[in-house]
Amino acid sequence: MASTYKCPLEHKLALTVEEAAEYSNIGQNKLSTLLRLPNCPFVLFVGNKKLIKRREFEQFISSEVEI
Repeated sequence: MASTYKCPLEHKLALTVEEAAEYSNIGQNKLSTLLRLPNCPFVLFVGNKKLIKRREFEQFISSEVEI
């Protein structure tokens, strides 16, 4: 039986929308809206999948007063 390793969120470079919502306490719908912005600084496309670059996401949150 193969064991699955689950990497802690703080060690991941890219997060799914679900992980980023859990990590930041920002709703998945709000994150999806932000990812659709033309110049979103933290979106990473992997095929059709959208991931969130964790460091850039943290910087974005730190620099914003309101989302």
